[in-house]
Amino acid sequence: MRSINRRDFLQDSAFVAACLAAAAPTAEERAEAAADSARAEKKGSANDKLRVACVGVRGQGMSHVRGYAGKHNCVVTTICDVDSAVIGPAMKHVQGKQGKEPRYEKDIRKVVADPDVDVISIATPNHWHALAAIWAMQNGKDVYVEKPVSHELLEGRRMVEASRKYKKICQTGTQSRSMKGMRDAVAFLHEGKLGKIRLARGLCYKLRPSIGKVDGPQKVPATVDYDLWCGPAPVKPLHRAKLHYDWHWVWDTGNGDLGNQGIHEMDKARWGLKKDSLPRTARSVGGRFGYVDDGETPNTQVICFDYGDCELIFEVRGWPSKSPYPGKESPKDDKRAKKGNFVGNVWYGEQGFLVCPSYSGGVAYNNDGEVIQRFGGQGDHFGNFVSAVRSRRVEDLHADILEGHLSSAMCHLGNISHRLGKPTPFTTNGASPFEAKEAQKAFESMKEHLEACKSQKGFEAPESYVLGRQLTLDPSKESFVGDRDADALLTRQYRKGFEVPEKV
Repeated sequence: MRSINRRDFLQDSAFVAACLAAAAPTAEERAEAAADSARAEKKGSANDKLRVACVGVRGQGMSHVRGYAGKHNCVVTTICDVDSAVIGPAMKHVQGKQGKEPRYEKDIRKVVADPDVDVISIATPNHWHALAAIWAMQNGKDVYVEKPVSHELLEGRRMVEASRKYKKICQTGTQSRSMKGMRDAVAFLHEGKLGKIRLARGLCYKLRPSIGKVDGPQKVPATVDYDLWCGPAPVKPLHRAKLHYDWHWVWDTGNGDLGNQGIHEMDKARWGLKKDSLPRTARSVGGRFGYVDDGETPNTQVICFDYGDCELIFEVRGWPSKSPYPGKESPKDDKRAKKGNFVGNVWYGEQGFLVCPSYSGGVAYNNDGEVIQRFGGQGDHFGNFVSAVRSRRVEDLHADILEGHLSSAMCHLGNISHRLGKPTPFTTNGASPFEAKEAQKAFESMKEHLEACKSQKGFEAPESYVLGRQLTLDPSKESFVGDRDADALLTRQYRKGFEVPEKV
């Protein structure tokens, strides 16, 4: 949604714009520019409060509420959520911290148009991220948007373009980029302390039980505006037991664990490799194994990304799995790994390797497995965002929208490969679907993992997996080479009134 003023109208007409390109600014344009400057100056003062609207406050959205209310000289003025039943904790927290209950609004369109809001902080389901952020920036707001920043690959590029065009600060919710331990560990890699990094592994070994299988359409809670909840996605009958959270495992609204927990690790893996573009090729293998339910996305995947001079291999496992830590030197809180939840990254260099779990700092080892250095320390991602809003410097952000776009796009690549794949028996001549040796090892490890899962109660052993399409990319264009099917999955058909613009 965008309010149309005279300048916007003129810019929308190529002919008129060409005629007036050399003309002096009108009085209206000078006044608007002065107003923009005044707003930026106000935000730049640490003595002036930033007025924040938190959009989506169930689950992760509460971290947004806690990140601003009573902190960084911010005031949460508005709580926005399409489900009135989930707003209680957010309203109570804000009142407790600020002494006054914030305004509640169900419709985000009213919130982004509110002149009394400076910042929009977005923690909606994935399919709303891009449109909400673009609407906000078009209406003069700075934006903090949760990961993945996009539901479709092209949406992320539109968000970057909106940030640059409207000169808005836009932070991605990949909080690890503000953790001191993680920043020091990546700096260690970039300083060449382990030599050339040839491989990064991103690991999302996180238990994901079945969401169950219903026998027909389910009733949407009466407290939910379902049309608004669907937004850019098709309005379809609810065909799962729970509306909330389990949207992650349905293609219309989620991106599987690649776009849930996985995006954090994908982002760190790419960051450590120091890559600021998409890879040359990508391929996924995997499937939704062990149960039959209403979920559509894979719960087990291996994706190989080839950059030419290095590789990034990403793995998702929704059943219990072994920790890849080197035994006795595991961090003290490795208890999570013992329970089948290992989430983090490993980088392999010429002179050793670095292990960074998502829930602690990290440990660097030499090639003999001896500890070289440990990293630790937390951070404040919301504080970093607010500082950048005040400085008006994109380079002050730890997770600018461009970084969020590139990392989210890699998650989308893995899913596009999977969705264009075909069922393949595990017994097919014993051949590996990958050419790269490390990816071959990961595939064999995946098969061993599934074999071990047969001892798990309720696990149904799969006979085949989805062999994803080998995707070849033109990284400079962020599109595929000679693959119309894959190009078609770079975007989606949007509902009228909820279109992510092709040009911002």
